[in-house]
Amino acid sequence: MTENLSQKQQPVLEARGLVKHYGQVIALDGTDFELYPGEILAVIGDNGAGKSTLIKILSGAIQPDSGEIFLNGSHIRFSGTRDARHHGIETVYQTLAVIPYMNIYENFFLGRELRLPGILGSVFRLLDKKTMEAEARTHMQELKFHIQSMSQAVNTLSGGQRQGVAVARSAAFALNVAIMDEPTAALGVKESGMVLDLIRNVRDRGLPVILISHNMPHVWELADRIHIQRLGRRVAVIKPGEYSMSDGVAIMTGAKKLEPL
Repeated sequence: MTENLSQKQQPVLEARGLVKHYGQVIALDGTDFELYPGEILAVIGDNGAGKSTLIKILSGAIQPDSGEIFLNGSHIRFSGTRDARHHGIETVYQTLAVIPYMNIYENFFLGRELRLPGILGSVFRLLDKKTMEAEARTHMQELKFHIQSMSQAVNTLSGGQRQGVAVARSAAFALNVAIMDEPTAALGVKESGMVLDLIRNVRDRGLPVILISHNMPHVWELADRIHIQRLGRRVAVIKPGEYSMSDGVAIMTGAKKLEPL
């Protein structure tokens, strides 16, 4: 049996009947989706299942041909990623979205730089570096992610620490949803563990997380629920405690079928 999704709480982010074509290729064929408050929802699927297209639509990178998206119960259509960010949806990509030669707090406020008050900020456009440094440190400490100095260049950090900066930044500015797209793809075991702990801390602070990953052990370790995508449609939503990893892979590949949602 798939999980009964008729939950009492309203989804933070919901999609109904999403369709997306690329010429003759059907990437999404009526996909539904629900993300509930305070959960990590993993999205898995084989190549060509449509999970990347689904996430691009939810993050505003592309628009669906048809279907509806709801944010906190209100119908919405994102015009782009900037619009999605304006509505409190932040995305961390597997390609590290940090600038190596800039320091940590500059990366943290990249595109959201704070200016000094008065004429120094409005006319001379000088940055309020002390405030940015202090706020970056506060946000990272809240997530139990400790780095000695916010002024050190990002290229001095390990891969896990760099990804940690991107995760902490998304958590700081995401009002509604944080999307993690293969956040541990290029990391070793120890660094992956660091990022997984950080994602848990993001969830534990109340921000729902969408996790896209090919790493099944990470999915089963981290997710509260798992959205399984196959041939452009959602075929199941399961809980890791109720289904084994091999069950999930079998559903994903079509070797095992569950009752329709």
